Amino acid sequence: MTGIPSPFVYWAQTEEFVTLRVALTNTKDADVSLHPTKLIFSAHGHGARGVHNYSFSLDFNQSFNTEESTFKTSDREVLFTLKKFKKTWWPRLTATPQKPAWLKIDFERWKSEDGDEEEEARDIVNDYPDLYKNLRKEELGYVKEDFRKVYLLVYNLFQLVGFTFIFAVLSIQYYRDGPGAMVHAFESVGPAMKFVQLLQILEVMHAMFGYTKGGIMAPLFQTLGRAFILFCMIDAEPRMQTKPVVFYLFMIWSSVELIRYPYYISQLYQLEIHGLTWLRYTIWIPLYPLGVLCEGVIILRNIPYFEETLRFSATLPNTWNFAFHMPTFLKVYLAFFCFPVLYFLMMHMYRARCRRLGIKSWKKFK
Repeated sequence: MTGIPSPFVYWAQTEEFVTLRVALTNTKDADVSLHPTKLIFSAHGHGARGVHNYSFSLDFNQSFNTEESTFKTSDREVLFTLKKFKKTWWPRLTATPQKPAWLKIDFERWKSEDGDEEEEARDIVNDYPDLYKNLRKEELGYVKEDFRKVYLLVYNLFQLVGFTFIFAVLSIQYYRDGPGAMVHAFESVGPAMKFVQLLQILEVMHAMFGYTKGGIMAPLFQTLGRAFILFCMIDAEPRMQTKPVVFYLFMIWSSVELIRYPYYISQLYQLEIHGLTWLRYTIWIPLYPLGVLCEGVIILRNIPYFEETLRFSATLPNTWNFAFHMPTFLKVYLAFFCFPVLYFLMMHMYRARCRRLGIKSWKKFK
């Protein structure tokens, strides 16, 4: 077979079978010699080098049952279904680690089919991640990251940098100027805080489209609550921007995120950092109530301002025949929405803490 080109051959496996898909169309005069550990193939057809005679030979990693192995020829390809002697996943197809350049991995066929229609088909990506990773590296020469992981890494890194900037600027100004720096908190980091807060709306979309695990309600409540405070209560009322409570609120929000985003990054790459995990599911215990307390103070302080300016209020008569009184809404928000949402978020984090840490994890960290 010297001098005869080889066609592209795509292989995949289940626990019981190996499939070989020979990329030849209009195949004629196929000659197949199958042995327990070797396959010799030659045929005339249209392949990578046009209409030509093609051939190849493969020495397998393990043995096949030749009596229960089959192949069929069609106008599009030649398909081999080779029955393994032992039900197991092979680390590679060939007997030697070096595989020929024309042998490719057919990842679209990497599904486990047990013949039972009621049993859900398994996916090598989830069931055998190490094997899949090694095969991908063997095929491509490197491990190709999926788009979801790369996107989430970039997003979490960007948010981490943003909140680190906010926390660092506020800390340096306070260290340099003392309590007098509090009145300039919004002026210094307000634009950055508004930008990263707008980006956090994407976290609701992540949960909605399955990019991250977990429900939609918790990130939705937290994101909308923060956006309401930041844009409607602080950004819309200049007199509130110089209050020390804004400094405290920004420091609390940033402290939470400086733990949360590194934890998310570690989970993307399955890195178990016990101290970081413990902080992620513990830091909220003091900071969530303090954050809601600051938000409540901001709303309470804003009520007389909005009574004076009637910002966001609508009085009759108007085109829509609709009346809305913002100060009354803020009172209702404080009484019936603000603290119930805090309770919901606290219970959500408490259940997550119990699932993630538990008694064993707590003792291990201690």
